[in-house]
Amino acid sequence: MKTLRHMMLAFGVVALAACTQPETYPVSGETCGPEDPVLQLDAADCRMPGMT
Repeated sequence: MKTLRHMMLAFGVVALAACTQPETYPVSGETCGPEDPVLQLDAADCRMPGMT
């Protein structure tokens, strides 16, 4: 039952994130500026420390 809840929560987060416009932050809805440092991030920048 706990696994089902985690799966439903993960699906909900992904579904809500997919509904945001690409020029806005998903949580706050604020518009990203042209010089916003977040625009230069990629997946490699989001690793947890200690993982290779």
